[in-house]
Amino acid sequence: MTTPLCRFCRTPLKDTFLDLGAQPLANSYLTPEQLAAGTERAYPLHVRVCRKCFLVQADDAVPADHIFDADYAYFSSYSTSWVEHARRYAVAMAERFGLGPDSLVVEVASNDGYLLQHFVAMDVPVLGVEPTANTAQAAIARGVATEVAFFGAETGRSLAARGRADLMAANNVLAHVPDIGDFVAGFRELLADDGVVTFEFPHLLNLIEKVQFDTIYHEHYSYLSLLAVEQVLRANGLRSFDVELISTHGGSLRLFACHVGSGHEETEALKALRAREAAAGLGEIGTYQGFAPRVEAVRASFRAFLDAERGAGRRLAAYGAAAKGNTFLNYCAATSDDIEVVFDASAAKQGRFLPGSHIPILSPAKVADVKPDDLLILPWNLKDEIMGQMAFIKDWGGRFVIASPETKVVG
Repeated sequence: MTTPLCRFCRTPLKDTFLDLGAQPLANSYLTPEQLAAGTERAYPLHVRVCRKCFLVQADDAVPADHIFDADYAYFSSYSTSWVEHARRYAVAMAERFGLGPDSLVVEVASNDGYLLQHFVAMDVPVLGVEPTANTAQAAIARGVATEVAFFGAETGRSLAARGRADLMAANNVLAHVPDIGDFVAGFRELLADDGVVTFEFPHLLNLIEKVQFDTIYHEHYSYLSLLAVEQVLRANGLRSFDVELISTHGGSLRLFACHVGSGHEETEALKALRAREAAAGLGEIGTYQGFAPRVEAVRASFRAFLDAERGAGRRLAAYGAAAKGNTFLNYCAATSDDIEVVFDASAAKQGRFLPGSHIPILSPAKVADVKPDDLLILPWNLKDEIMGQMAFIKDWGGRFVIASPETKVVG
C-alpha cells in the first residue's frame, strides 16, 4: 500500500491518529427505497498526523462531489442557537470593521443564508459561495445572493473581477476541503488589500482533550490546530492577527486573518493561544499517540449502557440526526435494535434512515407519541437547547442521556 502524503506539505504520513474502520457517509441519509436496495457504501475513515506540519487529516477515500451533492441534507438554519451565533457575529463584525452600504461581505460555504441574512438586514451588500444546490436555493429564496460553486483560487479570482471583499467569513468549512492550500489561496485572491477573513473551526486541542472523536467523518478532511492553520495561511500570502475562543461545536476558534502586508497588528490573545498549544505539545508527535485507547473506552461505556437499558426493559430513542452522531453510532455498532428512532427538526431528513445504523428519522412532533424512556442527545454541542425544547419528556419519567466523553444520564 502506498503511503499517503500530507494534503498541505506533501510529507509522507506514517503516523495514525485514529482508525475508525469502514464508515458510510455521515450526511447520506437513506430513503426507504435506498434502504431496501441494500446498496449503501462504506469507506475507510483513517486519520493520520503529519510529523512535519502537524496537520491531522483523513485519508482521501471519497471524492468531494460524492459528499457535497445536490441533495446535501444539512441546513444551518434548523439550529436556532447557530442562527443566533451568526447574528451576533454579524453585529460585532459590522461594528469592529465599520461595514456599511459600500462594503462587501462574502461568506464561503454560506449554506442556506443563515449568516449573510443578518448583513442584508443591515443593508450591507453580500455574496454567498455555496457548492450544494439545494441549500443555495434556500439562501437565494431569502434574499441572499449566492454563487453555486466550490471555492478555491480560481473561483476567488473570478469573483474578484466583480469587486473584492472587505470581510470574508468561512465557518466550519476549512476542515471540509481536500485541497486546503488551494482553498485558502482563494481568500487571498478575493480579499481587499486591508480586508479581513475569519475562519471558524473546531479546535483540535478540544478534540484530543475531550475525546471528541465523533467530530471525525469523511466530510472533515482535516482536524485543525492554530499551529497547522498558521502554516497554511502563510504559505498562501495570508497571516493571522487575532483569535477568539468560542463555544460552538464543543470548543472552536474564530481566527482573524489578513494579507501578509496588511497593517492589522497581532493581539495578545493570538500569542497566548500559540503558547497554550505549545505547552499542550501540539508540536510533538507523542501528543497524538495514545488517542485510540481513549476512544475505545468511550465505546465500551456506551455499549455497557445499551446492555443496561435492554436488561432493564427501557426504550431508548435519540435526538438529532447529526453527522457526529452517525460516526458515534456506527463506531459503536448501534442499530435500530438498540435505538428505536431518532428525532430531527430537518424536514429533509424526516422519513429517511440514518446511514449505517438504519435507525428511522421522525419529526420531533412525534416524541410524545413514542414516549421513550430515555432520549440520547447525539449533537452534544446543542445539549442545552435540545433539553429545553424536549423538557416535556419528564412528564412520563423520560431522561436525557449524553454519550461523550462517557455515557451518563444528565436529566
